[in-house]
Amino acid sequence: MQEFDVIFYAKSDGSEPVKEFLDSLDIKMRAKVVRTIDILSQNGSLLREPYSKHLKDGIFELRAKVGTNISRVLYFFIMDNQIVLTNGFIKKTKKTPIAEIKKATDYRADYLSRIGNNKFE
Repeated sequence: MQEFDVIFYAKSDGSEPVKEFLDSLDIKMRAKVVRTIDILSQNGSLLREPYSKHLKDGIFELRAKVGTNISRVLYFFIMDNQIVLTNGFIKKTKKTPIAEIKKATDYRADYLSRIGNNKFE
């Protein structure tokens, strides 16, 4: 099985929302999210629930849970087996917030416009 390259989306100012999110987590949750990112890099588009779920328009969520705390990291795929992690958040409601999905789609549009590649899987 081919491993996938995991890329952290960087805004035009150089900040990386997912890295900032990881830095904000406690040690147990950070370890769980990093381990789940590693599972994603090994399985890519074959990864399914409980680790990953397609939300809409090619945006997926990576799922991690420690106790009652639930973290999500949103991502999308691009060609050449690459995965771009866009943003992360602590889930407090039953459904993934629309604002977080919109942020992921906006980040994807920005990323693709900057790399000049409008093809994603």
